[in-house]
Amino acid sequence: MEKEKPKIIYDIRESKSLVIENLKEKCILEEKLLDAGDYLLSDRICCERKTTIDFARSIIDGRLFSQIKEMKNYFEFPLLIIEGLNLYEEENIRPEAIQGAIAAVTIDLKTPIIWTKTSKETAEMLLIIAKREQLEMKRKLKIRFEKKPIDVKEQQEYLVAGLPFVDRERAKILLKHFGCPEFVFTASEKELTKVKGIGKNIAKKIRLVLETEYK
Repeated sequence: MEKEKPKIIYDIRESKSLVIENLKEKCILEEKLLDAGDYLLSDRICCERKTTIDFARSIIDGRLFSQIKEMKNYFEFPLLIIEGLNLYEEENIRPEAIQGAIAAVTIDLKTPIIWTKTSKETAEMLLIIAKREQLEMKRKLKIRFEKKPIDVKEQQEYLVAGLPFVDRERAKILLKHFGCPEFVFTASEKELTKVKGIGKNIAKKIRLVLETEYK
């Protein structure tokens, strides 16, 4: 009896890569034009693959961070695979900039980086993750792109940021000061002015919006 195979959906721009050649006959492959990432491995995991040279160039032209952020919009666990050994051979970028980008991806964007030496290793890693997700954990593979639900913290920031002259940064400051949205909304004008960046004028406008009867 033939063993069950996982399915991997890959971006059309990866169609000529050796990764696809190494995946053939080991899994079910489907080619699509993807809105984010290069490989879909389950409903929650999307992977962006970059050779070391492309990784360096994507830092220079600004693609890297926008691509990672796009994956994060749709998937719970975005991954970045960096493939190859010649990470510092691109002449137009300093090693410090490459190291800084690696730190930003892993720490600021909270996206794990998987290092592989060859396209064969990349294919093996993709296959292992796809098997684990689909065959062991019984997770489905979704092609539909929908924004992932924002967490409670982001909802709180969004809620408070709807107040007059309050952007996302001021919302964070207000929430840290008062502890939760309810206490922000019930704070008096005097209490609001004690918060950094909230002057008397802004506090007055916030209270006006919260106290005025809706008609």
